[in-house]
Amino acid sequence: MPFEPVYGPEALDGWDHQQRLGHPGEFPYTRGVYESMYTGRPWTMRQYAGFGTAKESNERYHQLTKAGTSGLSVAFDLPTQMGYDSDAPIAHGEVGKVGVAIDSIEDMRLLFDGIPLDKVSTSMTINAPAALLMLLYQLVGESQGFTGDQLTGTTQNDVLKEYIARGTYIYPPRQSLRLITDIFTYCRREMPRWNTISISGYHMAEAGATPAQEIAFTLANGIEYVRAAIESGQGVDDFAPRLAFFFVSRTTLLEEVAKFRAARRIWAEVMRDEFGAKDPRSLMLRFHTQTAGVQLTAQQPEVNLVRVTVQALAAVLGGTQSLHTNSYDEAIALPTEKAARLALRTQQVLAYESDVTKTVDPFAGSYAVEALTDDVERAARDLMTQVEDLGGAVGAIERGFQKSEIERSAYRIAQEIDSGQRTVVGLNRFTVDVEDPYEPLRVDPAIEAQQCERLARLRTTRDNDEVKRQLDAMRQAADGTESVLLPMKAALAAHATVGEVCDALRDVWGAYRPPDAF
Repeated sequence: MPFEPVYGPEALDGWDHQQRLGHPGEFPYTRGVYESMYTGRPWTMRQYAGFGTAKESNERYHQLTKAGTSGLSVAFDLPTQMGYDSDAPIAHGEVGKVGVAIDSIEDMRLLFDGIPLDKVSTSMTINAPAALLMLLYQLVGESQGFTGDQLTGTTQNDVLKEYIARGTYIYPPRQSLRLITDIFTYCRREMPRWNTISISGYHMAEAGATPAQEIAFTLANGIEYVRAAIESGQGVDDFAPRLAFFFVSRTTLLEEVAKFRAARRIWAEVMRDEFGAKDPRSLMLRFHTQTAGVQLTAQQPEVNLVRVTVQALAAVLGGTQSLHTNSYDEAIALPTEKAARLALRTQQVLAYESDVTKTVDPFAGSYAVEALTDDVERAARDLMTQVEDLGGAVGAIERGFQKSEIERSAYRIAQEIDSGQRTVVGLNRFTVDVEDPYEPLRVDPAIEAQQCERLARLRTTRDNDEVKRQLDAMRQAADGTESVLLPMKAALAAHATVGEVCDALRDVWGAYRPPDAF
């Protein structure tokens, strides 16, 4: 957004800010979704982690919990995200590379070995196969003696943004929406404390979206999910309190604070005015934040510690509910243990050594931030109107609207960096001739063979007839109108693999191909 050199009361453009601001914990939640915010306790400190095998990732989780992290965030490898087993030909070379490989319930048990699931909140960055991983988590919790209502966490489960900006989709959009509404229904009954979806702008921002585009397209996707759930027969206040969001936090601190405040205000008004939500929890935009991976540089990577600190401060001043801070070496490779610990320590210094937790919404009443909040809101609402005019989020996706808007923004940013108009310290200004040596964390390529051996052993020791029966039952449910989650859970409990379950749904629903691939 454009900045004025000086802001005063005239910058607020005649808005009734007493009404538009309200109080913390009250409609329209501009100042935060909870009355006390961090004055009662800090945000949840998560660290996104997962690589190689379940055993290796489990060791990292124990290191993080020992270091003081209050919530786990699981990164899955690309084959798992796309619904393929580690021994599928298409998975070759990608097993365990950008996250942990999960092929069956046995891997999930290893992943959370020794971690009490009734005490740890777990976020899982998984979308198209979100139902499978959530059910595997529930099965592991049950094996530890816990019921579904004792488990807390989040599945990202936001497939619409995959069609827009990320690409790890499996099924066509309308079938994906069907699966998501099945998850809403299932969790209301079986896992009432679980956040069923984390509607994500993060990946759009990483692809080049502006702050206004990020919240506009994210909230438009949220509206689409709400409509789909209502059309499936659910009442808005039955599922909306468990909706959550996921945003990026960039180094542009003031604009990011304004973005978070504007997003809360828009969502509260949409849920009240368009959907008639009555439960205050349905109006609250609760969100997780991750610092901006796309702004990390491989050049002078230690400077990323400064970037991440500024980004984390923006998220905290903007009122996030949980936060992941990127490690300084992530532009080079998977983070080392030391780098992951430093990223967590960044949050702990903000929470316990600074004074930003002593008051709620420190920027409230700032002429600059209030004006920027209004500016971001107006720009986002204009984009949301354009999405609605194209038939809503799915209709706009089918026409490529969001994708093309983000690509134009990304191209403009790249041009500004290349020309020097936009400074990136260490990249196009303040460079050094020789970089300090750095030894990155490397994933052992032998893990692919290990995973394939585990799968082969699983397939010879399980009851294959029972697996086939449960997969057939799931296909039948997918072909009709019954929830697919109950037969899916039974198939996973019988040791069906992630790839087998996803393939069974591919048999019925097909696989999505973007229009430009035809």
